[in-house]
Amino acid sequence: MLNAANIMKSPNLDSIAAGYYEEYLKFYPLEATSQGDNRYNDQLPNNISQAFIKKEIAFYNSVQNQLKLVDYNSLDDDRKVVYDVLEYTIIDKQERYAYHPEYIPFTQFSGLPLDFPMLGSGSGIQPFKTEKDYENWLSRVDQFPVWMDTAISNFRAGIVNNVVLPKALVLKMIPQLRAQEIITDDFDKNIFYGPVKNLPKDFTPVIANKYSKLYQDAIKNKLIPAYLKMADFLEKEYLPKARLTDGYNALPNGSNIYSYYVKSWTTTDKTPDEIHKTGLSEVERLRKEMEKVKTQLNYKGSLDEFLNFVKSDPKAMPYKNSAEVLAGFQSILDKITPKLKTMFNVTPKTPFEIRQTEKYREASASAEYIQGSPDGSRPGIFYIPIPDPRKFNVTSGMESLFLHEAIPGHHYQISLQQENTKLPKFMRFGWIGAYGEGWALYCESLGQELGLYTDPYQKMGSLSDEMLRAVRLVIDTGLHTGQMTREQAIQYFLSNVAYDEAGATAEVERYMAMPGQALSYKAGAMKIRELRNKYQKQLGSKFNLAAFHDEVLSQGCLPLEILERKMDLWAKNVIKPAK
Repeated sequence: MLNAANIMKSPNLDSIAAGYYEEYLKFYPLEATSQGDNRYNDQLPNNISQAFIKKEIAFYNSVQNQLKLVDYNSLDDDRKVVYDVLEYTIIDKQERYAYHPEYIPFTQFSGLPLDFPMLGSGSGIQPFKTEKDYENWLSRVDQFPVWMDTAISNFRAGIVNNVVLPKALVLKMIPQLRAQEIITDDFDKNIFYGPVKNLPKDFTPVIANKYSKLYQDAIKNKLIPAYLKMADFLEKEYLPKARLTDGYNALPNGSNIYSYYVKSWTTTDKTPDEIHKTGLSEVERLRKEMEKVKTQLNYKGSLDEFLNFVKSDPKAMPYKNSAEVLAGFQSILDKITPKLKTMFNVTPKTPFEIRQTEKYREASASAEYIQGSPDGSRPGIFYIPIPDPRKFNVTSGMESLFLHEAIPGHHYQISLQQENTKLPKFMRFGWIGAYGEGWALYCESLGQELGLYTDPYQKMGSLSDEMLRAVRLVIDTGLHTGQMTREQAIQYFLSNVAYDEAGATAEVERYMAMPGQALSYKAGAMKIRELRNKYQKQLGSKFNLAAFHDEVLSQGCLPLEILERKMDLWAKNVIKPAK
């Protein structure tokens, strides 16, 4: 760890930022693994233990003290942004611990027990190419039961302090932990046996036999018992103590905890009440836009009936096979490519591909963007699941989905960030949802300018996608301030978004499990649009859209208030007369 004595000699922001990230990866080695940094692939720290938390807070304090020694006013504009982001990040990470997130170590939506099977499957981010790789994973498995035992202790501490999950969520977690692919002792069917079924070809029979035995032992004696122990604990001890309320407002100090999560996820000072009102007005605006499409298609029923109608309208499902669906996405890229040149001067070097999601995970997968490698050796990939091409409905937002997940959304933003070697690593590989998801949602709003949304079904798809993000503002704030129950939230969702009940329930329960996260999309998109409108008005003929987009993307993910400060400086420089 960097110490203050070294910094006194040279309070250099670059070395503080580099030192911070080096140390941070030791705390969070799974993040290193996901970036292809294999130094800590054998480590799985007990990051929910009191000892770990104490050490992590002390680390953030030490970085804060180092930053205080930097002369902020002597920094250039770009380095001021680096300073601001680093300071913002460590203050946010410290503040989180004031609200004891360790009392809820995981949920039905996220956490180590859900990530671990994919990691150990042999088709996730954990490499399985060499003997060292196989040993590394066994080392992580050794540490997993310790983490799970600490999670049980933490859940118990939550019971004592009345900070427990809603019953509805706990009921979803128990079957997840008892999923057959995790707990079966038929090794060929156990997800954790994947690396043994796909051993590297250069492994000798002796080595292959060795890992077969070691992995069977790890599954039988470490992994299965850890999952079953947790499932039994949740069912017998935790579920009876789980709460019947739905929002964080029902917890001790709950409104302060929720206010923190709102601030952390939106990176703004907007209150839950302000966000709720914004959500209601956005839902109203989008319903009016949907009414226009309904009229265009000569549909005579109510809007609610129309939302149901488009789910099954044959005209919205024009495809016969997967190749046609993929060609449809390719034609979107072909259509927007000439216009992109007027909107961006700086574009990624990382190659880009459209692929169908692999069959083995297609049934439960969503469309997604998987980023390429920083050196461009692995392309950025837009994956689209097509379980049944004849039921692929364009009103699910085909054009808007491409703009969001692919180009110019996540592919441009993430690739440019990773390719920018001038940025310190904590910013090159950092992620701030309000900015990253906000940028992708803002890109959906560029559809018309890019020559899309001319077909009423595709227009309806784009409105449905935006409506999903608007209802999140209403429901997340409604749930966690006690204005809405889970059941009311599901009904509100169904009356505005063309989902089935199972999909709506999963969405609402996601918001219950991760308060504030669902607010980040709209918060970021509305801020970027607000800045664009402000500068178009302010700069008049001097405003250049490509220059604006380039500047927004030039330093990666930023908290929105820091983005606004940076963009205001940019606008001032545009106005300045040339010397």
